[in-house]
Amino acid sequence: MEIYGVKSLNGDIRVPGDKSISHRSAIISSISGKKVIIENYLFSQDCINTIEILRNLGVKIENIDNNLMIHGVKTANMIEPRGVLDVGNSGTAIRLIAGVLASTDFMSILSGDVSINNRPMKRIIDPLRSMGASIYGRDNNKKAPLVIFGNKKLQGKRFEFSLSSAQLKSCILLAAINAEGVTEIIQPETSRDHTERMLQYFGADIEFDGKYTRLDPSKGLEARNIYVPGDISSAAFIIVATLILKNSHTLIRDVGVNPTRNHFLEILKKMGANIEIKNIRTISNEPVADIETFSSDLTSVEIEKQWIPNIIDEIPVLAVAASRANGKTIIEGAGELRNKESDRISALSTQLKIIGVDIREQKDGFEITGNSNSDIIGGTVDSMGDHRIAMSLAILSLLSKNSTTILDSDCIDTSFPGFKYILKKLMA
Repeated sequence: MEIYGVKSLNGDIRVPGDKSISHRSAIISSISGKKVIIENYLFSQDCINTIEILRNLGVKIENIDNNLMIHGVKTANMIEPRGVLDVGNSGTAIRLIAGVLASTDFMSILSGDVSINNRPMKRIIDPLRSMGASIYGRDNNKKAPLVIFGNKKLQGKRFEFSLSSAQLKSCILLAAINAEGVTEIIQPETSRDHTERMLQYFGADIEFDGKYTRLDPSKGLEARNIYVPGDISSAAFIIVATLILKNSHTLIRDVGVNPTRNHFLEILKKMGANIEIKNIRTISNEPVADIETFSSDLTSVEIEKQWIPNIIDEIPVLAVAASRANGKTIIEGAGELRNKESDRISALSTQLKIIGVDIREQKDGFEITGNSNSDIIGGTVDSMGDHRIAMSLAILSLLSKNSTTILDSDCIDTSFPGFKYILKKLMA
């Protein structure tokens, strides 16, 4: 991708469906045992891989006018796949589907690309084993590929974790929905609750408050149609671009504003961002709203560690905002960034520096000295195959007086197909 600086962004748009909710909508619909129609599903590469895996497990899935029709089969009626189930680059897919496969009655193998097969899997292997699953991984059961021998008699358990992770929590819940007895999960900090909300929407007997979740599987699931709201993590890139470019104004419609996902908006407002949340309503048990953003003068703020799990996917683009906010921004307690599609701490620190950001890498974060008047010099940067790094570099490059070339930018389609088209539309 080659980007030249622009004067402003203006327009009224929608962003693609939420990636986290899309994954969950396909998976939970598939185990519901009934037909479900999913509107606004995200047809990114990650979410397409999830569909193909479910098809390989015997689930009939149709694409009708860009909506999905899923004929749920329940976990007990899934079939043994003939080959390896490939999640591509999706950590969400491999961890959530592992939870489903743990309660089948056959063997399956989950694998992904080089990045996925080097990400930590012990965090799901150990709890699934404690519920009665037989699951094995590479590197002494620490990494994928995962070999799973399903057990239809999993046992519900009480878990207390030192790490807050929505993927870990969701993996256990998707195993627990077919287990015997109640499962409880306690985490130190609030993490995303899309799985809990969707299970509740499907009639499950579930309680949750962000840190504590309790699931009684005896009630089962009732199929319901789903609307997937726009992805707030994708909207974040357009919001920050609007803030840092002069004379800019954008309206993004129908965005999911789940309270476990939207804290980055509060951080931006504390930095001085002029952002308005309008037309709030609830669709398919998820809060949805329109987000209006105006050019703003930003100043640095302290980002508390307790909010890191809530903003983990937005930290790359928050780093872009921090680079234009006068003062010093310190982000720490974000070591999980080193286990994403790339080592995002290293990638942000090296690549943002190339195009003119004063950034220093730390063990579990980084320090940015922002200056709204500093020059973005452009040049050649590398996304490291990471969609959020690529888009963050693209947003900051909109300020450059020279061209910026972003290597390996095709990875953007992992989460935000149409990103380039929307930027061009807003530039016009």
